[in-house]
Amino acid sequence: MEKATNPIRPTDDAARALAREILADHNYAALGVTDPQTGAPTLSRVAYVWLPETAQILSLISDLSAHSRALAERPNCGLLIGSVHDRGDPLTHPRLSLETYALPCDKAEKKAAYLAAYPKAKLYFDFGDFRMVEFTVKAAFLNGGFGQAFHLTPDDLRP
Repeated sequence: MEKATNPIRPTDDAARALAREILADHNYAALGVTDPQTGAPTLSRVAYVWLPETAQILSLISDLSAHSRALAERPNCGLLIGSVHDRGDPLTHPRLSLETYALPCDKAEKKAAYLAAYPKAKLYFDFGDFRMVEFTVKAAFLNGGFGQAFHLTPDDLRP
């Protein structure tokens, strides 16, 4: 019997379902961008809304934030979605890493979807320094726990 050397498993329906569950069950992500002045990676936490039918992610960000300026110059970025639980080793808890491309989108068009998820955002949604960004998923990596690593495509994330 030959020993397996590739830790990435073939993507199956259970992996697709877990990735969609992670996207639907969470509302915050770690956003990784590249600082355009230094070239260094930097992280922020952002609120997001998942649109499963298009496999896209929306976030309302302020132009005053460092990550907003970074995305304006270098729209390639990453999102990490998942949470740790009260028990067990946090490294065994499911998480989804997304390679994305962020571009501004029509804030007014996405307002209802965003405010449905974040009603308190009504207080600042229309401020001039806030804009809506759409993260288009280019690739995904699911770590579903010990021995459960999968590469996924944007199509794998759609219902």
